Amino acid sequence: MGHVIADMSMSLDGYVADAQDATEQVFGWFFGGDVALPSRNPHITFQVSEGSAKVLGGALESVGALICGRRTFDLAGGWGGTHPMGVPVVVMTHDPPEGYEGAPFHFVSDGIQSAVAKAQELAGDKLVGVASPDVTRQCLDAGLLDGIHVNLIPVLLGGGVPWFANVADAPIQLEGPTAVTEGAGVTHLSYRVKR
Repeated sequence: MGHVIADMSMSLDGYVADAQDATEQVFGWFFGGDVALPSRNPHITFQVSEGSAKVLGGALESVGALICGRRTFDLAGGWGGTHPMGVPVVVMTHDPPEGYEGAPFHFVSDGIQSAVAKAQELAGDKLVGVASPDVTRQCLDAGLLDGIHVNLIPVLLGGGVPWFANVADAPIQLEGPTAVTEGAGVTHLSYRVKR
C-alpha cells in the first residue's frame, strides 16, 4: 500500500485560504513561472519555476489517488470532472452529489479509515495525497498520515482557513525536512510524521 501524504500550499502563518476561501495568494505559484507543465486535466497547464516543475512533476508521477472533503470538492467545482492530478479522488461526505456517475470520484461516508483504505486500493503502490485541511487533521488523529509536504508561500494572510487546526494529539513530531526545494514564490518542504 502506498504512503499517505498531506500536500498543501500554505501561507507563512499557516493558512491555506483566506477568510473568503480565496486561494490566489497561496496557489499563485502554480502559474508564476517560466516552465509549462501540463496537468492531467486538458484545460489546465501549470506555469511554474524550474524547481517547482521538478516537485510538481514528481507528484504527478508518484500520486495514485487523492482524498479530500466535500467542502474542498464543492469549492473546486469538482474540478470540472477531472482533477489536475488525473487520478481517482475519494471524497469524504455524508451527502454525495449527483451528476458524477462515471467520473473519477468515489464518495465515502463511513469515516477516515474507509476513505484511506479506498484511496490506497485505488492508488496501488503509488502515494495517496491528502488535499484538504480537515481530512489532514482526521488522518493525523487516526495515525494514518505518513508525511507532510508543505508548499510554503511568503505571505501572511492574518486569518482564514488553517491547515492544522484542532489536531487532537498535538504536539506531533516530524522528521526532516527530508527535502527542501526553492521555487519562484514558494519553498517546497517535505517531512515524515514520527510514529
